[in-house]
Amino acid sequence: MDGCLYLEDLHVGQRFESATLAVTADEIKAFARQFDPQPFHLDEDAAARSLLGGLAASGWHTAALTMRLLVGGGAPIAGGVIGAGVEVRWPRPVRPGDELEVVSEVLEITALALQVRPRHRRFEERDAQPAGRGGAGADLEASGAAPAVVTRYAGRSG
Repeated sequence: MDGCLYLEDLHVGQRFESATLAVTADEIKAFARQFDPQPFHLDEDAAARSLLGGLAASGWHTAALTMRLLVGGGAPIAGGVIGAGVEVRWPRPVRPGDELEVVSEVLEITALALQVRPRHRRFEERDAQPAGRGGAGADLEASGAAPAVVTRYAGRSG
């Protein structure tokens, strides 16, 4: 086996956890300069005076990092992970020094599609506990209305 999972390898309720990825101030600013040049993503002083109360990653940066973690092992699906639509919310900012992780769960399996729900968690260095709903951290989670990630394939080839 090549380390990737095929339809017949999966079951509803199966969970996958990605590696973690630390976010730095330099990365936050570099992404913002190119894609989301708002003051609270670019400048610590301006960010401190903003609604966010400090430098914070763009939500789109967070989404891109989430995809990177998902593809890098958060859901090792043969043929790749294809987004078929997602509703995203950012209830808490991602800050420099935060560590991100993606937890994926298989919600449904049909003959042609697999639906998983990735959730983005932030670990706080001070308490070294995974942040969950209601705790410190940021969740990036799809609503139940649309599949977060759908991969289409018939099964193992060859």
